[in-house]
Amino acid sequence: METDGRRAPRGGHARLGGLCLRLTDASGSLLLGERGLRLVEFITSELRTGRDPDELNDAFDELEEELLAAGHSAGLGSYRTTPTPPTPGFQPLPGAGHRYPALHVLACPRGHCGRVEAPDDDSPPPGCRIFDQPLRPVPLR
Repeated sequence: METDGRRAPRGGHARLGGLCLRLTDASGSLLLGERGLRLVEFITSELRTGRDPDELNDAFDELEEELLAAGHSAGLGSYRTTPTPPTPGFQPLPGAGHRYPALHVLACPRGHCGRVEAPDDDSPPPGCRIFDQPLRPVPLR
């Protein structure tokens, strides 16, 4: 499936997913100046009122520039500067331990971004900081 670089395959807004992950990171990786923080607040408040993420691409562009200026080389993307090391042979799916397959993954509560995480039975579902809701389970087919 082709994308314009802003939208994840399957319909989720890629940069919204990047922002959601950055806001979830407890290590404080979203170090921005006042303008960048205002952009984050603007984007999240607009999304909470029901605005479509694609209508906010100009604000995402500005936030991307702020992130790059603050030294975040990937901006809101998940781009790698070094190649991923090759994995040897078969690797089990995350969450598929104990010989039972993972039956679901956790995704954006409103389906706006492409963020997906494996469930962890030992802890509560991770949350979406954009909508202040837990990620929702999505069954695997």
